[in-house]
Amino acid sequence: MKVILFGATGMIGQGVLKACLADDGVAEILAIGRTPLGESHAKLKELMHNDFSDFSSIEPRLSGYDACYFCLGVSSAGMSEEKYRQITYGFAMAAAQALSKLNPNMTFIYISGMGADSTEKGSVMWARVRGKLENDLLKLPFKAYVFRPGGVEPMDGIQPKNKWLKALLKVMGPFIPLLKRLFPDYITSTRQIGKGMLEVTRHGSDQKIFECKDINGL
Repeated sequence: MKVILFGATGMIGQGVLKACLADDGVAEILAIGRTPLGESHAKLKELMHNDFSDFSSIEPRLSGYDACYFCLGVSSAGMSEEKYRQITYGFAMAAAQALSKLNPNMTFIYISGMGADSTEKGSVMWARVRGKLENDLLKLPFKAYVFRPGGVEPMDGIQPKNKWLKALLKVMGPFIPLLKRLFPDYITSTRQIGKGMLEVTRHGSDQKIFECKDINGL
């Protein structure tokens, strides 16, 4: 299996990358990003690309892949709806449209978030944008799925890039095992997300949107 990965430097993306590198059924991972990963592995290839709104210049490099795991995302804090939509909706749809044309049998899994608004009409800006993106991804001519994690526990030495999140996890880290017991349907892990993506890719599913508890059940 050959996999394309977006967002490999982020916390969730790091977990997905580790899962793919450790899986004997994954022959190649193409990590697409703006900055080098600083990691070397026989299965890992990197493709630097600066304009995530247009993939036409690298389309010849994107054919022949079985799956794409889109883990790229930004916080909506302090961002206008127009800017957030441009990044969140625009980047993911540009990649998905290019890949669905080049690899119509591909499995595409998008990392969304718990609370995304499938009606596209709610009062929460980020949830509306994510909800529209989910809806439009699921209409494309390939096998698309959405993962909606809630709280995510970083495992296997993974550290978040976001300074605020890193500080929060430093404080909350000792309490994560207790929180997982109290709220098992609201917390998953980087390891479980990576494992779940590979499971869905291999076996498919009639279910298209996976909430946190569904991810943990894969």
